Amino acid sequence: MRRAQRGVALITVLLVVAIVTVVCAGLIARQQLAIRSTSNQMQARQAWHYALGGEALAQSILSRDLKAPGSNPQQPVDHLREAWAKPLPVFPIDQGEIAVRIEDPTGRFNLNNLVQQRQLNQPAYQQFQRLLMLLGLQPGYADRLVDWLDADQEPRGEQGAEDNQYLLLDPPYRTANRELTDVSELRLLLGMSDLEFRRLAPYVTALPAGTALNVNTASAMVLATLVNPPNPSVGEELVAGRREEGYRDLNAFISQPALAGAGQQNQKLSVGSNYFLAISEVRVADRKQVLVSLLQRENTGRIRVLQRNLGRQAILPVAQRGDEE
Repeated sequence: MRRAQRGVALITVLLVVAIVTVVCAGLIARQQLAIRSTSNQMQARQAWHYALGGEALAQSILSRDLKAPGSNPQQPVDHLREAWAKPLPVFPIDQGEIAVRIEDPTGRFNLNNLVQQRQLNQPAYQQFQRLLMLLGLQPGYADRLVDWLDADQEPRGEQGAEDNQYLLLDPPYRTANRELTDVSELRLLLGMSDLEFRRLAPYVTALPAGTALNVNTASAMVLATLVNPPNPSVGEELVAGRREEGYRDLNAFISQPALAGAGQQNQKLSVGSNYFLAISEVRVADRKQVLVSLLQRENTGRIRVLQRNLGRQAILPVAQRGDEE
């Protein structure tokens, strides 16, 4: 009887030890998870504030550029040899690093220029068609983008597409009937593949309608679309004509020999920019954060943040440097 009681007591003790062990293991696992979660939150918060620091640095550089000796804030000249466009060194931080760069989106074709004041902008429409042609993409995407931007439900031409076609997709959706807020919306156009989007993305932007193209920062591919028929060699000559200081005014650009007799249309052009992209890439421990900020620089030197994007691991594909200079 005593042996049986001892056996029961031993089994009870072993069960208690097993239960305590399981409970302790669970508590330790929960504590480790809580520590890891807190560490991730701290790293994310640190990365966010470092990225905001990179944005502030970009704002300071752009403000100084506008106030530099010899510059005219009312008619700024912005080109790729200025301080804002030069690569910045990578800044070391605690357990990581931060890299900041500034790009000029007005050197790309503004997709929102296709429709202005609810009307088709014919010169911009034709320029976009020429860009699609140079990139080997379907010209019909120009009609589909116009339908995406305009307010009506009438498809433009044979290649256009409105709600009645998008609602047949799986999943179904409608056209935006408003300006694009991000270039990535192109991916929603009927038939647009990821490969086609990546081919087009480096040469287009989504800025407020009416924004002029900066000929001092535009790539040779974009400049080639200013003439009809589009000619890549014309774009290369126009890039070479910028030299070190860029075109000082539009007359200097328009008088370039490459444009003589090339059938250039009257597009909205400029030699300066009011919009810039500040890209801050931050690494803290094993966490990476990319902040893409759309900045508007006013003639007074004030810099406004119009948009922040944290959803990208890297900025959209960019044109090769040799295409810019």
